[in-house]
Amino acid sequence: MKLSELRPAKGSKRGSKRVGRGEGSGSGRTAGRGEKGLRARSGGGSPPGYEGGQMPLQRRIPKRGFRNVFRKEYSIVNVKDLNRFDAGSVVDVDALRAAGVVKNVKDGVKLLGTGEVTRAVTVKVDKASKEAARKVAAAGGTMEVSSSC
Repeated sequence: MKLSELRPAKGSKRGSKRVGRGEGSGSGRTAGRGEKGLRARSGGGSPPGYEGGQMPLQRRIPKRGFRNVFRKEYSIVNVKDLNRFDAGSVVDVDALRAAGVVKNVKDGVKLLGTGEVTRAVTVKVDKASKEAARKVAAAGGTMEVSSSC
């Protein structure tokens, strides 16, 4: 016997209770919902965050600052992460994703200057810091920054 072959004993699984099937069934008429009220109605029930008329927590907490809905969020790659690529190779978004450096590209990829790069690689990213561009050039590589974002 295997774990995947285990089944409950015959008759031990009960079917779901069928409500609203006449008075004789024991749960007819109001179908176990009681008389009137919010939860007795179809589609009834309080909305998420409702606290019975008390001011909800989401409205009690102060809100500050400005949240820019048009803000771009870049996936960050450091210069030290370029060392896993072979010298002379082209490092673009697809190569970074294939190597597991970036999991999900949000609005693009930005290269930052943390660490050192020892190989001359061609880097194609959406944004790069000045320090990162300087380090890639110092290692003999080239930078191509696309202005798509």
